[in-house]
Amino acid sequence: MVSAKIAPSMLSSDFANLASEAQRMITFGADWLHMDIMDGHFVPNLTIGAPVIESLRKHTKAYLDCHLMVTNPLDYVEPMAKAGASGFTFHVEVSKDNWQELVHKIKSKDMRPGVALKPQTPVEEVYPLLDGENPVEMVLVMTVAPGFGGQKFMPEMMDKVRTLRDKYPSLDIEVDGGLGPSTIDMAAKAGANCIVAGSSVFGAPEPAQVISLLRKSVEQGQNEQ
Repeated sequence: MVSAKIAPSMLSSDFANLASEAQRMITFGADWLHMDIMDGHFVPNLTIGAPVIESLRKHTKAYLDCHLMVTNPLDYVEPMAKAGASGFTFHVEVSKDNWQELVHKIKSKDMRPGVALKPQTPVEEVYPLLDGENPVEMVLVMTVAPGFGGQKFMPEMMDKVRTLRDKYPSLDIEVDGGLGPSTIDMAAKAGANCIVAGSSVFGAPEPAQVISLLRKSVEQGQNEQ
């Protein structure tokens, strides 16, 4: 059985106090820290890059779960590895021609490869990356359009999660977008085990309680599958 991993989205944190915000989340029980890297091209927003990851790495040993919403992910492997990224999740929409080279390079730099898909992308597009000789180790199902925080959860994306869980029982399946106490049960029952949550954690009076609730829901969902 895959384990529950709760990954607060640092996009919702106070960027002026990133190190202390990261430590606060780990103290509150987070497993991973989710880092959104956007290039202003693949998505319209522009966020952090390797220099910020490198700065944060000096202050934490936590697993940095990096989601690269970028047009040329291959260009980011070397700098992200040097910066201290733990996981490197790229988008299937921009990697159809070179995903094997990309996965090989990510693994060669001791990072964990994952693939993400936008809401409009059919789930079948990630199958080659899971069935090949050198597969990715996680699939990130976007439950909102990538590029901005604070969006509303799209429950229809749970069909993708269910399909992946049925086909790949031991796969890490991550969901990102609009996850919180009101939506976690849908994601957990569908089979998601890696939960990215931004405003629902950082905006809560008691973030530790929300992280605990998310974890319990995932564990309960696994028991019911």
